[in-house]
Amino acid sequence: MQILILNGPNLNLLGQRETSIYGNQDFNSFFSELKSQFPEIQLDYFQSNVEGEIINKLQEVGFSYDGIILNAGAYTHTSVAIADCIKAITSPVIEVHISNTFSRETFRHQSYISPNAKGVIIGFGLKSYTLALQSFL
Repeated sequence: MQILILNGPNLNLLGQRETSIYGNQDFNSFFSELKSQFPEIQLDYFQSNVEGEIINKLQEVGFSYDGIILNAGAYTHTSVAIADCIKAITSPVIEVHISNTFSRETFRHQSYISPNAKGVIIGFGLKSYTLALQSFL
């Protein structure tokens, strides 16, 4: 089984950015833990702050991978282009968010990703990614 974890803008700052919301752990160390916890899954990771690069990666793997775990960050609430891309590919996408977006600013309550996702996991911290991986098993 081959799964891509795809993170959007500012998620490269995990562990440093708004730790009261996102926690103290950086994503690279968390990703190493995930790979150890799920040795039966070939896990790949990609992060970009650029919308077009996220779309390019979705198109690159979206017809061959068994699943994609996507935290599109702020693009969740703004990107029709990413939503259209998810609609076009065949690999199932699980939308994840570290924070509970519904307990934050009103603009974060809207997701363009959700209608095209297999499922949505929100508000469990980094464990949101673990739950998404478990859903593919």
